[in-house]
Amino acid sequence: MEQAKPLPGYLVQRYHGWKATGYAENEAWYRHLAADGQHPRAMVISCCDSRVHVTSIFGADQGEFFIHRNIANLVPPFAPDGDHHGTSAAVEYAVTVLHVTHLIVLGHSGCGGVKGCIDMCCGNAPELEEDQSFVGRWMDILRPKYELVAQENDPGQQAQQLEKHAVITSLENLMTFPFISERVDKGRLTLHGLWTDIGEGGLECFMPEQKAFRPV
Repeated sequence: MEQAKPLPGYLVQRYHGWKATGYAENEAWYRHLAADGQHPRAMVISCCDSRVHVTSIFGADQGEFFIHRNIANLVPPFAPDGDHHGTSAAVEYAVTVLHVTHLIVLGHSGCGGVKGCIDMCCGNAPELEEDQSFVGRWMDILRPKYELVAQENDPGQQAQQLEKHAVITSLENLMTFPFISERVDKGRLTLHGLWTDIGEGGLECFMPEQKAFRPV
């Protein structure tokens, strides 16, 4: 693989800084994690957005969360068709192998994937309509929910509403997985839907009985 290159200098420096401080000060803990394996209590499905820092939001240590990130924190419906399914594979591993007891979907403000979905639904993103657009076909998961926000005139509110619908869509799709619905019904697994406001540092939780997100 001739295209692979050495790490840029600033990342090398940061690594050595971490090894000399963060690792050195907690070496016993890292060795424990390596020897004993991972035993996370929760899985978090969040967006790839670099501004969403799950471990910082919850003050989590290494080994505490099993984290999967993708565009717009979406979960596709259960589809055992023999194709490649990264998100479904991560969910399956977390639930059936690691036996997590909490499955959290975390959406966020200013989501570029959701913005792309809106643009696509409005006919303003022809490039996302192309069959070869991975982002466009991924956002098709959320596309049916656009009609629920189509009449919102404020662009910011429309985006925020669809961001929250992305969380709800993922929760709905998670329940189509038999190994998830079975555990939920037996009280062995709980699902949680969250949305965070990056600029304000706010966190809201979806409350099914109210069909709305409420501040934590």
